[in-house]
Amino acid sequence: QAQVAESGGGSVQAGGSLRLSCTISAKIREITDFAMGWFRQEPGKEREGVACIRFRGGPVYYTDSVKGRFTISRDKAKSTLEMNSLNLEDTAMYYCVARHGGVYDFCSGSEWRDRGRLYSWGQGTQVVVSS
Repeated sequence: QAQVAESGGGSVQAGGSLRLSCTISAKIREITDFAMGWFRQEPGKEREGVACIRFRGGPVYYTDSVKGRFTISRDKAKSTLEMNSLNLEDTAMYYCVARHGGVYDFCSGSEWRDRGRLYSWGQGTQVVVSS
């Protein structure tokens, strides 16, 4: 398990940009064992994996709706999600997550429901996109 804290978010007009940041706290030698990612959830809807990445980089995963607009990066215990060309459908609560032993696309499915003990979640940060 790791402690996860995210920051950023806020309100922006459609077409604008926001940056979310996340830092995980764990034993130094265990940081490399955690893949990191971002989920989002709108009220009444299923939590959706947005982007995820392993410690050592390599391939990253993006859900189709954000490809070409969002960029996830990783620097040791910190992950950043750059969100550009935001649209109304991007409005949601965004959660940073650390997945122990995760592969690069760990956030692409519903594993978070079945193997929750491997996931450490942040408190969430709200993103509101207005027209």
